[in-house]
Amino acid sequence: MRMRRFYYVGNDLSDLGKAAQDLHNAGFSEHQVHVLSQQDAELEKRRLHEVNPFAKRDILNAGLMGAAIGAVLATLILLSGVVFKAQSTLDWLPFVLLSVVVFFFSAWEGGFYGFQNSSAEFKRFGDSLARGYHVLLVDAEPCMREKIDHIMAYHASLLEAGEGAARPGWVIASQRNIEAFVKSMP
Repeated sequence: MRMRRFYYVGNDLSDLGKAAQDLHNAGFSEHQVHVLSQQDAELEKRRLHEVNPFAKRDILNAGLMGAAIGAVLATLILLSGVVFKAQSTLDWLPFVLLSVVVFFFSAWEGGFYGFQNSSAEFKRFGDSLARGYHVLLVDAEPCMREKIDHIMAYHASLLEAGEGAARPGWVIASQRNIEAFVKSMP
């Protein structure tokens, strides 16, 4: 079953923290409950699990787009080797090296472009964040929706802001297992 991400918006960080604690007490892990805010220092002070800084940016999406553009350009460069009738290994060397350089440069440039832009998932909250609001994100199975609604009913200052696709369940489970492994190591 696919995980869903449920969004709640509010401007009261203490109530948001209580809601996050209630969700933790109900069995939701730290990796399922995140807070998106422009007040990162306040989140750290209150020990709230903030959204990964890389998730706030469009690095992966733009990097993949850059890699796709680079693949097309690299293919064109290699096809130009055919046009110029390159036959020996020495003849092909400049075309192959240039295509590799162009491919990796395009992927890097795409990632750099994505680093400068907000993730499409979080752009919709840009106005709310600019006005001082915070977004609580809860990743859960759709069957847990009723449990989340029951918990969130006690936090009237948080308004439901929709839902979207969440990280796959195996990613959340992997994060939990890695954290447990790191804690058990000396």
